[in-house]
Amino acid sequence: MVQIARWAAVVGCLLFGTSAVGQQVLVVGNDMGGIVRNRAVEVQQINATGTRVEIRGDICLSSCTMYLGAGNVCVSPETDFGFHGPSFFGADLPPRDFEYWSLVMASHYNAPLREWFMREARFRQLTHYTVTGQELIRIGYPAC
Repeated sequence: MVQIARWAAVVGCLLFGTSAVGQQVLVVGNDMGGIVRNRAVEVQQINATGTRVEIRGDICLSSCTMYLGAGNVCVSPETDFGFHGPSFFGADLPPRDFEYWSLVMASHYNAPLREWFMREARFRQLTHYTVTGQELIRIGYPAC
């Protein structure tokens, strides 16, 4: 958990706390993203500990969207989520790597979001598609 907190301090505003019933809670806000591999490990650790993830704030961009793969996640209707495909700091990946990392990212999304991501959003590199928290709630993510 310490490793998550250190990494998170670099990329966005994360607050760790405990709920009234003693469950660990991670509040994510205004996260610009980061390295897909690191975020996948982070989400795996979150799921292993049963930590609740609340995605709040104005934005959750790029690999931040992989928090949607947390087993106990909710989203704020007001948060804007930015989706784009994997790259190496903006540079295109070789096709095999692009496919692999696209699948890693998509594995963190529910079925409707995963299908859209694989069909469309992953091909955008220099900009991102914006999806509101309200839209994510409409396709099955719980609201905070």
